[in-house]
Amino acid sequence: MKTASKPNSSTYDAIVIGGGHNGLVCAAYLAKAGKKVLAVEKRPVLGGAAVSEETVPGFTFSTFSYVVSLFRPQIIRQLDLVKHGLQIIPMETTYNPIPGDAGLVRWADGGRTRNEIARFSKKDASLYSEFGLSMGRLSRFTKNVIDTPAPEPASLNPKELFKLLKMGKLFKDFDADMRYLNVKLMTMSAVDFLEEWFESEPLLPSMAGSGIIGTFLGIRSPGTAYVLLHHYMGEIDGAFRAWGFSKGGTGQISLACARAAVSFGAEIITDAAVERVKIRNGRAVGVVLENGGEINARTVISGLDPNRTFLKLVGEDELPASFVGQIKRYKNRGSSGKVNLALSRVPNFEDGRPGLQHLKGDITIAPSIDYVERAYDEAKYGEFSRRPFLNIVIPSLSDPSVAPPGKHVLSAFVQYAPYNIREGAGKWPEKREAFGDAVIDTIEEYAPDIRDCIIDKQVLSPWDIEKMTGLTEGNIFQGELSLEQLAFLRPVAEWSRYRSPINGLWMCASGTHPGGGVMGAPGELAAKTMLKEGGV
Repeated sequence: MKTASKPNSSTYDAIVIGGGHNGLVCAAYLAKAGKKVLAVEKRPVLGGAAVSEETVPGFTFSTFSYVVSLFRPQIIRQLDLVKHGLQIIPMETTYNPIPGDAGLVRWADGGRTRNEIARFSKKDASLYSEFGLSMGRLSRFTKNVIDTPAPEPASLNPKELFKLLKMGKLFKDFDADMRYLNVKLMTMSAVDFLEEWFESEPLLPSMAGSGIIGTFLGIRSPGTAYVLLHHYMGEIDGAFRAWGFSKGGTGQISLACARAAVSFGAEIITDAAVERVKIRNGRAVGVVLENGGEINARTVISGLDPNRTFLKLVGEDELPASFVGQIKRYKNRGSSGKVNLALSRVPNFEDGRPGLQHLKGDITIAPSIDYVERAYDEAKYGEFSRRPFLNIVIPSLSDPSVAPPGKHVLSAFVQYAPYNIREGAGKWPEKREAFGDAVIDTIEEYAPDIRDCIIDKQVLSPWDIEKMTGLTEGNIFQGELSLEQLAFLRPVAEWSRYRSPINGLWMCASGTHPGGGVMGAPGELAAKTMLKEGGV
C-alpha cells in the first residue's frame, strides 16, 4: 500500500510511534472509534519485525518474524482484515530430520503422528494425545489472560479485585491435576516439564525448543516451560494449536492492519523517524521528528520497546528515578538471528520420504537435548552457536507467490546468537559471515546439497536486527518472556496497563502485556483501554 511522506495536519487526537503490527492495530481501533490518528514509521516499509521485503529480486523474504500463530481471531473479525487482504495458509507438519533416517514428522492427523512417534517410543505415542488435550485446556485458561489487560494485584479497586477473583475461579475450575500442571508450567524448565510425559529423542528436544524461542535461556532453564505454552497456544480463526503462513509473507499481516486503519480514517507516514517525544509540563503533547518537523497530539502512543521509548525518546530527566531504574533492569538480551536463503530448488534432506509434503511446515534442527543445551553453553560465554538450534520453514512450498516459478525461499530462525558477543556487539559485522556459514553448515548435515541450491542469502545477527528495526539488542519480543517480565510486571511493576509515568504517553506493543509474537493483542488492548478510560 502507498503511504504519505508527511502528515496532512499538525495536530491529532493520537500519534502512534512505529508502524509495527501492534502499532497499526492500535491505530486502527482508535480510528474506528472516530479518533483522528497518525501512525509514523521510520523505515520506508511498514511492519516493524513483521515485515516482508524483496531483498533478492523476485524473492520475498519474511525478514524477521516468519510464521503466524498467536494473532488474535477477534482482531481479524473486528478490523475485517480478510477484506483488507489477510490470508493465512495453515502449516501442515513439524519435521525433525535425522541424518541417515526418515526423521520424525508430526502431522495434522493425530493417528499418523502417533505412528511416527511409535518408531522412537510406544510410550510417547500413547501419551501424545493426552498431552495435547492437557495443553489445550491450559491454553484456554491462558487465552483468558492474554485477551484482557493484566490485573493489578496491589490495587484495592473493586474492578481489579473482581478480575483477580474471576481468574481465581477459572483456576479453581481445574481439577487438582490440572492445577498442579499449571504451577509446574510456570516454574519448571521446558525439558523437565516434558520429561514428565515423554522419554524419546528427537521428540523431546524438538518440543522443548519452543521454550527457548526469543529468550537467552537454555531448555533446562527454569521458566522456559511457560514459553513453551506461549508458543503452544497458537490460534488461527479460533482453532487452537494452529500455525500458518501469511500469504505473500508475514508483512501482509501488517499491511492488512494498515489498510484497515486507513479505511477507518487513520493516516500513516513512512520515512519519518521520531527523535523525541515532546513533553510540556509533564505531559506528552506530540513528537519531534529527526527531520525537525513537529506534530502535536492529545495522546502519544509508543509501539517501540520500553528501553527506546523511555531512555531515548523521553529521557531520564523527565521520569521518576525508581521507574528509570526498573527500565534499566528490564531484560532485553537479544539471542536470536535469522538467515534467509533464495534457492534454485528445494534441498534434498535425504530422508527417503516421497514428495515434499513433510517439508510444508516447520523443520526443527534439535537432534538431542544435549545438542540444544550445548548451543546455549556457547552463547553464555559470548559466542554464537556453531551448531545452533534451528527453526526452518520453506514457505514457497505452500505459497508460490513469494518466489519465482520453480524456485524457493528458506527461512532459518537461529538460536543462539547473543547480541553481546565476547568482542562487543559492534563487532558483529566482522562475525556475520562466519555466523551465516555456521547455519548453512548445520543445514548441510541434513540436506547435503544445500549450498548447490543457494542463489543468494541474507544473514541477520541481533545487531543487524537492532540497526534495521530499532529493537533494543535485536530482541524479537521487545524483552524476554521470563516470569519476572510477564503480566502485571511487564514492562515493570505498577506500569503494566499501557500507561506510563508521563501523562498522555501510552505503550502498545510487545514490551507490554501479554508480550511478544505476532498476536496484535498489545495493540488491541492498549487501544481499548485508552478508549475506556478516556485516554484519547
